[in-house]
Amino acid sequence: MISIKKTGVAGAGAMGAGIAQVFAQANFEVVVFDVHPAQLEKAKAEIENNLAIAVSKSKISETDKQGALSKITFTTDVNFLTGDLIIEAIVEKLEPKQDLFQKLASINSSETILATNTSSIPVTRIAKGISNPARVIGMHFFNPAHLMKLVEVISGEETSKEVAETIKQLSITIGKTPIMCNDSPGFIVNRVARHYYVESLKALEEKVACTETIDALMESAGFKMGPFKLMDHVGNDINFAVTSSLYESFHQEAKFRPSRIQQQKVDAGHLGKKTGKGFYDYK
Repeated sequence: MISIKKTGVAGAGAMGAGIAQVFAQANFEVVVFDVHPAQLEKAKAEIENNLAIAVSKSKISETDKQGALSKITFTTDVNFLTGDLIIEAIVEKLEPKQDLFQKLASINSSETILATNTSSIPVTRIAKGISNPARVIGMHFFNPAHLMKLVEVISGEETSKEVAETIKQLSITIGKTPIMCNDSPGFIVNRVARHYYVESLKALEEKVACTETIDALMESAGFKMGPFKLMDHVGNDINFAVTSSLYESFHQEAKFRPSRIQQQKVDAGHLGKKTGKGFYDYK
């Protein structure tokens, strides 16, 4: 087992902020990096709000809240992103992830575990060209990261068993439920769940039913959230990027074809709750 004390998170979006909060609440030091100062401020406010809600529900004490906040440092300087474990949670595109991992490898120890929160891109591709690729692994959290228990632990072609076991046990330590899987586009959850979105979008394209009806039907069937509400919650840009990634990874297999309707939403900036408008209006 590899000792993990100091952690880092690259990317201060919703996932990055949630991951940082999880580690801070588990008493780990966390450095959160983002190139945009405004995004760091937003992440800080989001974490403080999440912790305040937990206090109001008597899930944690005010002392716990302040203790967690004291564990987190925010920075726009990637050179401060050093530690025993660095988790990448940036845009869902291969090249930016590879570039970031090259930088992280150059400023960290050769033994530092480099984990990616990618939801669809094969870990082996991200690890390509990295020194000591045995320490590169997938650690995929689910949104919202501070609440959802599941974490996919994905071993790339060269990921060592020691690193995989370390991340598995670490996931348990921070209160998550790890599932171990091998490298494949979409891994388990997104590969299976992708059609919840894709087929719903096809039904909408073919005018089988409207978004409200499809959501109502799926919720009545037992799903906690209909597909269009869920896409708005996750972010249409993120959801579309994951579908596009799987489509390319499976060599344009028709069943993974991205939706033109969702692409129009992304092009128009209608990303969902975070922009105030998506398939529904939140203003």
